[in-house]
Amino acid sequence: MTKTEKLLAVFSATVKAGGGIHNTSELAFMLEEASGPAFTKFLADGVKKGVLRRVAKGLYESTLTPPEPESAIYQIIKKLRSGVLNYISLESQLSHTGDISQVLIDRVTVVTKGRSGTFLTPYGVIEFTHTKKPINRIAPNLYFDPDIKMFRATTKQAIADLKDCNRNVNMLVEN
Repeated sequence: MTKTEKLLAVFSATVKAGGGIHNTSELAFMLEEASGPAFTKFLADGVKKGVLRRVAKGLYESTLTPPEPESAIYQIIKKLRSGVLNYISLESQLSHTGDISQVLIDRVTVVTKGRSGTFLTPYGVIEFTHTKKPINRIAPNLYFDPDIKMFRATTKQAIADLKDCNRNVNMLVEN
């Protein structure tokens, strides 16, 4: 089995387990390879050949066995800001709960304890907004969504985040 075939087998197995987005280090580990310049070139060659797709800096998916489109963007979010608290909030959460009339189609707004940043992916734009609030003030206002395997803000928290970030509150639906 060639290294490329082995890589595709790894991707296929992880998609069946609900994954499918991996960073360079994870792929090197699963293939029992050293994660260095040679491995990075191997991945770049896979992208050129159309076997892999780069979905964000250092993150890849298989073009033959891509992850479920509905969950892929959330996998990317978790990989881009792993090791810190991230939760769906702001306009994305308020749209999800029906508290704003707009429906966000190609953007996910995420509040993070990590760095702010915007990432363009094949699945849409991911917008991270940093919060300075301590986790013990945020945590009681979050709930886990098993469909996306991420935390979401309660409506109260999402509105507070919107105000803290000086974002447009005029779109809120009056109850």
